Amino acid sequence: MKKFYALLLLTTSMYTAHSQMRLGILGGPHSSSVIEKNDLPGWEQSTEPYYTKRSGIHLGIIGEIPLGYTNKAFFQTGVLYMAKGRKFQRLFDTAAVKTDTLFHSTTLYTNYIEVPLNITLKLRMGRKSSFMISAGPYLSFFYNGKQTSESRVALNDSSVQYKKDESEIQVGKNDYKVTTFDAGINARVGFELGNVLLTGFFSQGLLNFYDAPYKGTFRHRVVGASLGFWLSRKVVLTNDKDKDGVLDKVDACPDVPGSAKAGGCPDKDGDGVADGVDKCPEVFGLARNRGCPLPDRDNDTVLDEEDQCPDIAGILKYHGCPPPDTDGDGLNDEEDLCPDKAGAKDFNGCPIPDSDGDGLNDKEDKCPTIAGVRENNGCPAIKREIVERVNYAAKKIFFALGSDKIMPASYSALDNVVSILKADASLKLIIEGYTDNVGKPESNLILSQKRADAVKSYLMQKGLDANRLNAKGYGQERAVSDNSTPAGRAANRRVELKLSQQ
Repeated sequence: MKKFYALLLLTTSMYTAHSQMRLGILGGPHSSSVIEKNDLPGWEQSTEPYYTKRSGIHLGIIGEIPLGYTNKAFFQTGVLYMAKGRKFQRLFDTAAVKTDTLFHSTTLYTNYIEVPLNITLKLRMGRKSSFMISAGPYLSFFYNGKQTSESRVALNDSSVQYKKDESEIQVGKNDYKVTTFDAGINARVGFELGNVLLTGFFSQGLLNFYDAPYKGTFRHRVVGASLGFWLSRKVVLTNDKDKDGVLDKVDACPDVPGSAKAGGCPDKDGDGVADGVDKCPEVFGLARNRGCPLPDRDNDTVLDEEDQCPDIAGILKYHGCPPPDTDGDGLNDEEDLCPDKAGAKDFNGCPIPDSDGDGLNDKEDKCPTIAGVRENNGCPAIKREIVERVNYAAKKIFFALGSDKIMPASYSALDNVVSILKADASLKLIIEGYTDNVGKPESNLILSQKRADAVKSYLMQKGLDANRLNAKGYGQERAVSDNSTPAGRAANRRVELKLSQQ
């Protein structure tokens, strides 16, 4: 592992000598902690409060490469030694806790070689000073580590024994071992004063780096300050004086920012023809027309010189003309699935089908898969005898006065309706409730609905599906007789049953 780090340092140094990377050194103090999450009972109260941060240092080399020609954005990386870990320290109250341990402390030392991969933005404050902010991921490789512990134990003769232990941290996937690799995110903010860097930083690990004998996660967190010095001069890209991204050696206008398509010269309309020779500098055009667009009077993107219908918007497939509508159904042939037969838009230009062949198309046919008659909206005609039996049954439905309770005298008629519907599964029933005009219209409407619902409920109890039954109360509407006479009001208090196949 140490040979790997030495090779990494050597590679970085060689790369610096042959690239635009600026090299420097960076170091300083920091405070590290471990963010632990576990499901141990009582851990947050009895253990977690005694963990504290561990002080450490970081030191290494850094490098940066400019991104683009603005000298504001940079890619910064480096190789840093980073001391991480945490401390545990607890003084026991032997009067409150039955223990012979008076004091115990443990310190975890985990040291890494860290490689930040940051994007840095520098905002110029003065001729040689800048405010900088940097952030990105980091890769971390375990270098070495140890765990030390100290304790003071009370003996039976009232003396105190001092114990100290130290063990090396092992790498692996078993309990009490750490992983070789770690990664996380980091951010840095501060100032660049000439060749001096003064920054503060924060880093947070994203991976679990430690295997404990219990279920839990362990992630590093570091907060610190750094002092750095650049060892080489700031890289300034001088081969593009006007900073337009076109190198001076190929820039036809090296002192004026321009467009790469226009050879580095200004090009307001972005058509690749430099403004100095563009006859239409404000409008995108073609080089063969001296920077002006070719005419397209109908704005269909087919130029007039190729457009067979230059005054009517069309499409390229038809040489600038609109798609034809061969069958004249309002859908052009591009959208029409049946371009030679007039049809409907809902069926993509094809004729509306007549699935049951009864002369009514499926859009008009209420029973599109069963041949019927036009008089019944495409559904089979209901036998007159059946209709008369249902109408007769409706006249034999009686309710208690002012109530929706069905009188027993009605059961026979309703059972007859049940038999009719069970004999023909295609039939559905509309139940309409009505009252006379005695009382408030609102109350009559409610009563008529309750009576219609009562009939529906009875039929459902006899085994009819609710989907075949539709109950609706109309109150005193649709009177069939004169409400000024007792006989007329009696006629208006009724339930009508209507058969349907829709």
